[in-house]
Amino acid sequence: MNLKVNGARRQFDGDPEMPLLWYLRDEIHLTGTKYGCGQGFCGACTVHVNGSALRSCQQSMESVADKEIITIEGLSETASHPVQQAWKHANVPQCGYCQGGQIMRAAALLQKNPHPSDADIDSAMKFNICRCGTYQRIREAIKAVAAGAQAVEAKK
Repeated sequence: MNLKVNGARRQFDGDPEMPLLWYLRDEIHLTGTKYGCGQGFCGACTVHVNGSALRSCQQSMESVADKEIITIEGLSETASHPVQQAWKHANVPQCGYCQGGQIMRAAALLQKNPHPSDADIDSAMKFNICRCGTYQRIREAIKAVAAGAQAVEAKK
């Protein structure tokens, strides 16, 4: 089967039921996508599949055939994506383990809704667990990106 990962065309001829997470981490060595619970509950393994934030531990290789996958490494090679920059400025990470998944979920939210309300943010992010409890800083970072988008729009 064929797929595209971070812009590169890939071919996979292994077990079609293998979780995408294991392909990313073990086969092509993209370790920014983390194994958390393996059950789709925590969100540490969140990636974009055709633009939607999905749990890679719950996506079989067969289900992502002919799709485009973006991992935290593919969001920006230089960590210059607005969400990554906002995370840094808001001092979001503590242990950092969940942050790749958090950033991927936030980037998908902002792609679909550039000006989310607090309720929108809470709804989108509620299934990504941060054991360190940085939820207020996560919301602050998302709102900073949204405010920056509003500032850019106002200048046009």
